[in-house]
Parts: sequence; C-alpha cells; structure tokens
Amino acid sequence: MALSLLGIIFVQWYWISNSYNNKEDQFITTVRQVLVETSNEIELDEVEKYFDMYSKFIEEKGGSEGISINELIYNINGDQANDAYIFSDGIQEEDYKLSSNFLDSEIDSIIFKRIISKQKITKIIKGIDGNDKTEIVTENFRRLKDYEKARFEKTFNNISVNTPIHRRVSVETIDNLISQKAKARGVNSKFQFAVFSNNIPTKIRSKEFNLMPETTFKVPLFENNDINKGYQLYVNFYEQERDVLGSILGMTILSLIFTTVIFITFFSALSQIFKQRQLAEIKNDFINNMTHEFKTPIATINLALDALKNPKVKASEEFSAKYTKMIRDENKRMHEQVENVLRISKLDKNELDLPKERIELHGLIEDAISHIELIVENRGGYINTHLGALKTDVLVNESHMTNVLVNLLDNAVKYSEDSPKIDIFTENVRNGVVLKIRDQGLGMTKGEQRKIFEKFYRVPTGDIHNVKGHGLGLSYAKRILNDHDATISVESELGKGSTFSIKLHLIS
Repeated sequence: MALSLLGIIFVQWYWISNSYNNKEDQFITTVRQVLVETSNEIELDEVEKYFDMYSKFIEEKGGSEGISINELIYNINGDQANDAYIFSDGIQEEDYKLSSNFLDSEIDSIIFKRIISKQKITKIIKGIDGNDKTEIVTENFRRLKDYEKARFEKTFNNISVNTPIHRRVSVETIDNLISQKAKARGVNSKFQFAVFSNNIPTKIRSKEFNLMPETTFKVPLFENNDINKGYQLYVNFYEQERDVLGSILGMTILSLIFTTVIFITFFSALSQIFKQRQLAEIKNDFINNMTHEFKTPIATINLALDALKNPKVKASEEFSAKYTKMIRDENKRMHEQVENVLRISKLDKNELDLPKERIELHGLIEDAISHIELIVENRGGYINTHLGALKTDVLVNESHMTNVLVNLLDNAVKYSEDSPKIDIFTENVRNGVVLKIRDQGLGMTKGEQRKIFEKFYRVPTGDIHNVKGHGLGLSYAKRILNDHDATISVESELGKGSTFSIKLHLIS
C-alpha cells in the first residue's frame, strides 16, 4: 500500500515537472517569436516611414534632376497588308536628389530614382501615295512602386547605418510593439529591454533593465544593413516563472487535491488499522481483567459452598452465617462489576435515565467518603476535607454522582503505593462550585493524562493485575458529568500524585 502511494506521488511529481518544462519551453519559443516579429516590424516601419516621405516629396517637387529611358521596340505586321504595329516596352528612371536632412545623414545629398513602366503601341498605315500614317493605339505609364521601394530600401539601409539608434527607434515604440505582440500570443509577463551595439548599451533602454545572460532573450535589430553595426535587442521577462507556473496552476491544484485525498485516505486507513489493533489489545486486556476479577469471587463462593457442606459447619450457626455472608458479598461484588459494564453500555446508547434533584454537595462528598474510608484506614492512610465553598446546592442525579466521586476516590487509593493520602477541596467560582480530589500517588505523564478518560484505557503500572479495574471508571465519570453540563480535568506529575477537578453549576 505504501509503495502504491509512493508510486502515485512519483507519477504526479513527474507529470507536474514535465508539464512545467513543456510550458517553459513553450514560453521561450513564444517570446522568441514575439521578439523576431518586433524586430522585423521596427525595420519595416522605418523603411515605410521614409518611403512615404520620399513619395510625397517627389510628387510635390514635380520635375526630376534627370531622366533615363531604356526601351525595347519591336515591329509586327498587322492583319491588313498595309498595316504594321510598333510595340514599345521600356523603363523610365527619374532621378530625385534629396538633402541629407531628409534621412538625418551626414552625406550632402542622396539621389533616389522613381521608376516608371512605359508601354506604347503605335499603328502605322501605309498610304497609296507612299505616305505612311502614324496612329498611337495605346500608351500606358505605370509606376513600379514595389521595385522602386525595394531599391529605396537597399539604398536606405546602407545610408541609415550611420544614423544613431536613438534617432531610428524610440523606447516607447519598442515597448508598445513588444506589449502588443506578447499579449496577442498570451504572454502577460512584465518586461524590461535595452538595445546594445556590439555589446555596449545604447540610449534605448528601460529604466530598470539589468542584463542577466541566463534569462535574457535577445534578437538582432536592423540586421539587413550591408554594414551591420551589430545592434541587439535584449529583453528580460522577469515574471517568466510566475507565468509558467500560472499556466499549469489549475492542473497542479487538481493534482495536489487528488494526491491529498489519496494521502488522507491512506493515513485514515493506517489510523483505522492502528485503532483496530489498539482496540484488540484493549479488548484482550479487558477480558483478562474481567476474568481475573471474576475468578476470585467465584473461587471464594466455591470454597464457601464446599465449607457449608461440611457437617461441622452446618452444625455451627456462626460459621454458617459467616460463609453465607461471604457468598453474598462476593456475589454483590460480581454484580457491581457487571453493573459498571452495563452502565457504560447504556451511556453509549444514550439509554441511561438521569433524573436530577437538588443535592447539597458537601453531604454527597461525605456519603462518597463513607464508601471508601475503611479501605483507606486499613492501609494506614487518611482522607482530609477542606470544604471551603459557601454555596453548594447543585442539580444532580444523586446515585450516579456518588458513583463518580467513589470512582475518583477509589482510583486515588489504587494508585497510591504506600498509605493513601487524599485531600478534598471545594470552593465557589462565579456561578459554580469546584471540587478537587488530590492524592500523592503514582501520578501520570502528559501522554497518559490525555488518554485516561477514554473507555478501557488504564494507566500502565508494570503488572496488569497489581491495580484492579477495567478502565471504565473515568470514562463513566466523564460521560455522567457531561450529562450534568459539568466538566472534569486532571493535573498530574509522575511520582508526585494527581489532582482531579470537577466544576458543577450552582442552583439558586
């Protein structure tokens, strides 16, 4: 069973660990994709920005610095004998000179070319008189913007390499792009970033950025330049672990709940096994003690009956009365033992009838003492009373409360190795009265004090029969006092004795 539990725990741990590693790898992959997209968009936005400015500039300027045309011309005869067509397909390049301020460059001026596709179809009709007539059928001019943009981008990249990084991109732009793309991919971790040039930090950086080689992600920035200055965008996602753990939190909680349930079930089963074993030991102890308790009176009764059969005993009224009383006393003793067990059984089933009446506590104490004082005197001990309570009227069941006090006094006698020395105290506290029974006997450990009110529990004394009993007296006392809305507690020190305290409610 324990091996099965360990196996389940190992599987759960392996599954959680594997899930964490997978989510961590997924997080790393996602972050790298975010940074690549951010880098590409920064580069693309820069080119788009300046190309739009360039397009607007040449449209507003009108005339170019120079024009060059490359044309391909070919002739095709028409369907009619006198017709011919001339096809012209060419590229017209217009030069525009831009000042260095346009790109924040140190170069005096920059020439860009606007590229136009020029297509023309000319129809030639041969006249009868030998004069040819020319007619333009179609003429089309179209700006090759994509091609023009590609050439612009190449030129721009070579020029912009000398522009400081803080003029090419801002902290806000990078921050916004990373935030947008991270959230779009489900990454909500906070981050800090910085742009480095050849491993040297630039002005483009977050205020709290710290380079941590083991956890910092990096991606090249503006790497399309022919002359690459080695810009790198470094990013720290410093809530990475929290995000990864958060992604598996639900599954982890369910797994922990499942494991906890298994743990509880396992230890509950173990507890039940130990309790059953303990109950079996208590049961055997109880049976052994009951057997011992009944053996003595049964043997005594048998001996008395054998004696009564003797003619000499029959002839003597004194001996007959003596042995008859002996049989009656031993029978009464066995009856009391059975009654103790039955009382506990009825208490467990809530079948014990407890009618209550007004009783004066000090009188109840004196009555209980009368049941035990001869035994105490025979052992050379004493019972001293210190009845300091002024108000002592309580609502109790006289018979059962007397049994409770007798049980406590009987225990004080049983667990005193030498002469029993017992003191009884009473005092008033608020709306109640406290009764204390103190002995100078064997005492108990803290562990024993926690168990003495359990049914069948007996304080070990080394020999199972040197202190007679069944472990029912204190359990019975506690149940009776609970039914009286009263409390019982114990203070004890091993080798110095015990003090039992009972608190009862007063009635007016």
